[in-house]
Amino acid sequence: MSTSNPHASGQAGAPAPGTERADLLAMLAKTRHFLRFTTRDLTDEQAGQRTTVSELCLGGLIKHVAAVEQNWVRFILEGPSAMGDFSAMTEEDMAHWADQFKLLPGETLAGVLDDYAAVARRPDDLVAALPDLGASQPLPKAPWFPAGEEWSVRRVLMHIVAETAQHAGHADIIRESLDGAKSMG
Repeated sequence: MSTSNPHASGQAGAPAPGTERADLLAMLAKTRHFLRFTTRDLTDEQAGQRTTVSELCLGGLIKHVAAVEQNWVRFILEGPSAMGDFSAMTEEDMAHWADQFKLLPGETLAGVLDDYAAVARRPDDLVAALPDLGASQPLPKAPWFPAGEEWSVRRVLMHIVAETAQHAGHADIIRESLDGAKSMG
């Protein structure tokens, strides 16, 4: 996907303009664009650099958002078991999760962006193909989910949009701290 068109869904058979599906994909494309845009013209070293007191770096944020999107797509297709058992996370699981927020040795910004583009095609294709955005799955057991709650495909997609937008804001702060570049303004 190109960063030049925040509304491109990159798929054949895209939903008709003005429909709920088209609007969801447009919002998702826009938030993805702003997240990716924060990495423009950076080196791998810059993409892995922490510029604030947080552990976050731009390459790591891209990796994290891709992993989150991939997990939620699996949830849509397979249900709560696709998300794993959060109560049984090991130290190794926690270390793997923490690595999502870093650009690790051997990883490149271009590679992370390519992986994110590949991951992003799945929800785009799902939105176009699923017969019912109201179909729901029970949420997995986790301390941050209310017990017994279900989320529809629509709700999952809105969550992906919100998560991506939130991290695009984080990325904008990191980028501005890095070299003064801004996404807007």
